[in-house]
Amino acid sequence: MITIDPSSALPPFEQLRAQFVEAVASGELAAGERLPTVRRLADDLGVAPGTVARAYRELEASGIIETRGRAGSFVSLDHDPVRQQAQRAAAAFVEKVRALGLDADEALQIAAAALRAGA
Repeated sequence: MITIDPSSALPPFEQLRAQFVEAVASGELAAGERLPTVRRLADDLGVAPGTVARAYRELEASGIIETRGRAGSFVSLDHDPVRQQAQRAAAAFVEKVRALGLDADEALQIAAAALRAGA
């Protein structure tokens, strides 16, 4: 359960951010779980919506949560930074392959050969 301690030296947005990180790390919040809307959480905690929005932005920047437009914010399905970098590299590879006009099968063969060669 997320709470704000008004007597804490930590700003409220940082308290929120830290508690969400802890909840995700402990498994209390599971991957893919939907988070409350900014307004609802702000109302529940008695803080300004901007406080919750800032915490959510920082959580998203660190890969802990992802925002899916109007669908809302969710615990990231994969908050492993190494895996995220690999996914970004794969997306860049796909973009380049498409620009070159190669089909998916040929691109996969090229990638598999590069991985086997240690490139």
